[in-house]
Amino acid sequence: MWNSFLGKRLKGCFYATKGALLLLKNEASIQVQFFIAIVITIAGFYFEISSTEWMFQIFAIGLVMTAEGLNTAAEEIANFVHPDFHNKIGYIKDVAAGAVFFAAIAAVIVACIIYFPKFGWI
Repeated sequence: MWNSFLGKRLKGCFYATKGALLLLKNEASIQVQFFIAIVITIAGFYFEISSTEWMFQIFAIGLVMTAEGLNTAAEEIANFVHPDFHNKIGYIKDVAAGAVFFAAIAAVIVACIIYFPKFGWI
C-alpha cells in the first residue's frame, strides 16, 4: 500500500507534518511566529473580519511561516556544509533571513490594513 500513488502521498504528508512539528518544537523563531499567528487569528474572530480579510490574513501567516521554515532549512544546510564561519555561508544566511524580513513586512502591512480600521485609526 505505501508504494502506491496514494500511499506515497500519505507518506509525504506524514513527513511534512513531522517537519512542521520539529520546527515548532525546536526553532524559537517559528515559535514566536506561531504565537503571533494564534494571537492574530483570535483577533480575526474577535473583530469578525470578512472572508476576504481572512484570506489575506491566512496567506500572510502562511507566507511568514513558510519563509521561516525555509530560512531554518537553509541555515541548517549551511551549518552542515561548513560549520565554521565563512563569508559565503554568512551571505547565504543573511539572504535567507532577508527573505523572512520581506515576508514579515508584508504580513505587518496586511495586518495594519485589516486591523487599523477596527481600532478607528484609519
